[in-house]
Amino acid sequence: MAEIKIEKKKSVWLWVLLILGVTALLLYILSLNDGSQKMEKIPETTDLLSVNENLATVNAFVVFVESDSNKMTLDHAYTNEALLKLVEATNAIADEVGYDIKADIDQVKEYAEIITVEPYETTHANNIRKASDILTKILQNIQQAKYPGLSNEVLQLRNASSLINPDVLTLDQKDAVKSFFSSAADLLKKMN
Repeated sequence: MAEIKIEKKKSVWLWVLLILGVTALLLYILSLNDGSQKMEKIPETTDLLSVNENLATVNAFVVFVESDSNKMTLDHAYTNEALLKLVEATNAIADEVGYDIKADIDQVKEYAEIITVEPYETTHANNIRKASDILTKILQNIQQAKYPGLSNEVLQLRNASSLINPDVLTLDQKDAVKSFFSSAADLLKKMN
């Protein structure tokens, strides 16, 4: 008797399923990769919050200086508050660019506090001048490191600081003190 050979049909469906499975796996891997790239492009929430806080801090100083600046009196409350707001605004800009100014800022805060202690003291202008020189140096260093296009503004700030005469009573040179704060506000607005 003759043998009948029976050949099994090759399963096409097996190959189709295998190709679909590999394609699905590749698409899944690619979608994971695309998602991670999109996540990297989104800025961190904490960065956005710190930028908004910096903006608000600088704006608080600018608004304070640009508002009624005829508030300089014997108690030096206006000058004290302006110095403290300038310290906070300078600190915000320094934090934003990664510049450490803690030791200098502490010294300026000390000078700002001293001018409010004894209203009849005749050395207030000297303390204000020391504080303005420190703040000018800080802002100049930040400008040189991160804002090279603002060199003229720093020069104006330095000139305004040098116009505060340590040997003249503060109330006799209100315009020089106000000019320093205005120059600082202009510079900080441009840095912000």
